[in-house]
Amino acid sequence: MIHILADLSGSVQGGLACLGAGIGVGFVGAKAAEAVGRNPGASGKILTQFMIGAAFAEAVAFYGLYLGKS
Repeated sequence: MIHILADLSGSVQGGLACLGAGIGVGFVGAKAAEAVGRNPGASGKILTQFMIGAAFAEAVAFYGLYLGKS
């Protein structure tokens, strides 16, 4: 019974981490699109910052999946 609960809690933790990462990437993408709309000339710099922000948000999901299954 305890092993089943441990597997379930790891799955919930991984799911919540992925949900948070998806929301974070969505916010980063929305703000990047808004910034490019306001200043199209800075789209290169904005794209760079978007990629860094999205990578950090996705890293949280990988940490959650890794720690949830260990």
